[in-house]
Amino acid sequence: MTALTPLQSRPATVHPVSHGGQVRQCYERLLQGPDDADKQAVAQAFLQQCIAKAAALPQEMPDDPMALSAWVEHHSAGVARQYADYLERRKSGGPREFFSNKAHALYFLQAVAPTKRVDGAWLYGVVRHWHDHRFEGLLCTYLEELGDGHPSQNHVVLYRKLLAEHDLCDAPDIDDDLYLQGAVQLALGYAGDEYLPEVIGYNLGYEQLPLHLLISAYELSELDIDPYYFTLHVTIDNASTGHAHKAVQSLLQLMPMEADREAFWQRVTLGYRLNDLGQGSRAIIGAFDLDREVLDMLERKRPFGQHMHSDYCKFEGKTVNQWLSEPGQLQGFLAAMQNKGWIKRHEDPQSSRFWTLIDGPGAAMFGVFSPYEKQLLHDWIAGDWRDEGAKSAARRGSGAVCEPVTPMDDPDVQSLEQALQGRTPDEQMQALVPWLCARCHSHPAGLLATRRFIELKSALR
Repeated sequence: MTALTPLQSRPATVHPVSHGGQVRQCYERLLQGPDDADKQAVAQAFLQQCIAKAAALPQEMPDDPMALSAWVEHHSAGVARQYADYLERRKSGGPREFFSNKAHALYFLQAVAPTKRVDGAWLYGVVRHWHDHRFEGLLCTYLEELGDGHPSQNHVVLYRKLLAEHDLCDAPDIDDDLYLQGAVQLALGYAGDEYLPEVIGYNLGYEQLPLHLLISAYELSELDIDPYYFTLHVTIDNASTGHAHKAVQSLLQLMPMEADREAFWQRVTLGYRLNDLGQGSRAIIGAFDLDREVLDMLERKRPFGQHMHSDYCKFEGKTVNQWLSEPGQLQGFLAAMQNKGWIKRHEDPQSSRFWTLIDGPGAAMFGVFSPYEKQLLHDWIAGDWRDEGAKSAARRGSGAVCEPVTPMDDPDVQSLEQALQGRTPDEQMQALVPWLCARCHSHPAGLLATRRFIELKSALR
């Protein structure tokens, strides 16, 4: 473990944090770029700036590390009470409190995707300390985030599957700030030795069971969106034996015995506060505005459709091409279609001529809108209308995921197998570590590497 040095003594020669999409650039550099000295510099400079911002946030953790267990249990009990109150409100006929419609839920899934695609990344740096028993709790947590190498449990695989089920694989042009938490996790993973106290603190915060996770899972299920990714976190983040418990035990294991414990603890608390940077799940959910999302979506598509329509149909004296010819006219165009009866708000969308043009295999504009874009339009047209006759087909978290056989003809799998041949167990462990990073672990070779890593770790203990 690298000796801890004051934050002020670390040179910050790279400045990746600013407006204009540079957080996303930092995120992608840390996720996709080669593991070299430049990546380490990017990670450390990014963390320095984030820690400086976190220092200005209120401190929620107890002053005494020995009070952590009771504090975590108190938090968990509080969340349980709040969730029980939520369930009582719902059973009494109360409406959903997070997602107003399915488009709202899909918006949320896309907005948090940059973070979920690197789930667990903040702990990548502990992998190299597999031989040190003090890191066992953190390492166990990381390997469980990786599903112990099984795709049916690997958190990133599960989230990618969830996005694919709703054809959300192509990331929309989302706010740069939504990449912040993912970038923090990646940076902590690559600068884990220099920032071990911050990693421990971040882990303490991230692994506490939040109320929003429970409510999200409940309401996603109601909207026919498989909540398994979220319910899985409910079970493994418990304060009794799960990741929240391991987070506390790991801190106690890694706290210095003779060195400056107070300085170490202060850095742990800063790491905890890194969780509060950027937009949290509740803020993302609250930011959804269906009218704005529909207009923004149509504006993004407008340049591609402005010359694609015939001129025989006019709305308030203007052809469709004329309505699409320049920015800022789409709100008026939607109003014109409503005035002409092509869109009937707050009714079954099937009653709207515009909807029948875009939905169904025989529709004139079949394929023009993605499933998410169609959901936006459907829910916007439907408005207050509800299909009372519809049966709920919601899946209550079965989490059934086929366990595919590792494709042995995969070139990365073959390359990994060859790299391991003839090496000692310790040499194999060194060769496996890079495959457990955020970029690789959810792919076939990374999943195989995770399983081999676990097998060798057990054999070498």
